[in-house]
Amino acid sequence: MEPKLFIATKAFILHDGKVLLLRESGSYTDGTNQGRFDLPGGRLKPGERFDDALRREVMEETGLEIKIKRPIVVNEWRPVVRGEEWQIVGMFFECSASSEDVAVSGDHDAFEWIDPTQYKKFNIIGNLRMVFEEYLRRKGKNPS
Repeated sequence: MEPKLFIATKAFILHDGKVLLLRESGSYTDGTNQGRFDLPGGRLKPGERFDDALRREVMEETGLEIKIKRPIVVNEWRPVVRGEEWQIVGMFFECSASSEDVAVSGDHDAFEWIDPTQYKKFNIIGNLRMVFEEYLRRKGKNPS
């Protein structure tokens, strides 16, 4: 059976030098990473612009308004969700927020603003390692 194909946008949101992580809750029906940290964002709806989708997803998941800056990396992952194989092509964007006041959605049960160099100390989903490494490489920093 062919996998279902989705396109997703993810926000590497920075505020005062820290990046926002969200922890997936057990109530997320499409979730495969309960208890692990991810970046805000999600799938595009058919016909939706990628930047509109990113702003919508971030607002739904965090209550934050963001400014989208530049792409960091494109990645792909293939989770099995409710017995279906999915192929998700994700575009990760550096973003900024004017506030750190997060209101998490029901899909998440916690959030953390972290120093990007400290990402290895958090239980992040695997496809985020590449994003943090590329961001830090561009900034000339090494992870701790």
